[in-house]
Amino acid sequence: MPSPNDLNLIDETLGEQPLQEGTPDGAMAAESMLQMLTAADKNQRMIAARYFCDHRDARAVNPLIELLQGDVCPLTRVSAAYALGRNASETAVPALINVLAQDWNGYVRKGVVWALGNCGDRRSVDPLVHALQNDISAVRLWAASSLAQVAKLQYEDISRAIPPLIRGLRRDKMAAVRSNCAWSLGQLCREMPSNVIYATAVDALIEALVEDEDVGVKEDARAALLRIGDPNGLQMIEALEFEGLI
Repeated sequence: MPSPNDLNLIDETLGEQPLQEGTPDGAMAAESMLQMLTAADKNQRMIAARYFCDHRDARAVNPLIELLQGDVCPLTRVSAAYALGRNASETAVPALINVLAQDWNGYVRKGVVWALGNCGDRRSVDPLVHALQNDISAVRLWAASSLAQVAKLQYEDISRAIPPLIRGLRRDKMAAVRSNCAWSLGQLCREMPSNVIYATAVDALIEALVEDEDVGVKEDARAALLRIGDPNGLQMIEALEFEGLI
């Protein structure tokens, strides 16, 4: 999963090279940013939230939760979501789930699903499945990837996550979402016994490899089948390569 470094966080925040954690200057910066998380000025709150997108500090979790749930500025809420993903904590999971269900801003929800994936908490499985099935494309994209991180720890969760990922691979209109569904199936099926759910997932990946119109989806389906190592999938790849179709 990519990090939120594309927000150009630290250079803009401090006006110099990023401070390293564990140094005296870094410690001073962290203290200052912790205070700014609760500042009256909205720009200071945003700067502080962005700082913790690239720095870990357990003390920041609770004020970041407050920003995520209550700040009126969507940009601050986005930054708080990514910062909570960087500072992953089970304490933040209920708030992240609540915001995913209620926040009107798609960029905020996108950050939330990224954070939920990093938290790796199985309470996130059902909310992420709902997002994959019902949200805008940018959120569905990250929900698909986050499911692989969250669901892989428990067989029950894997069994709940795979069917919606199969549907996403087969039906989603956005090629990028289908690609992420293929990637996640490749991750999760490695943890599955050979049963009906597993077989259906392999069939869906083979179907995508053969029939999907997008080259990127085909490549991700192929990579997933190779990762799983299923004999039927490997045989299909070999046959298609022999015929020059992939």
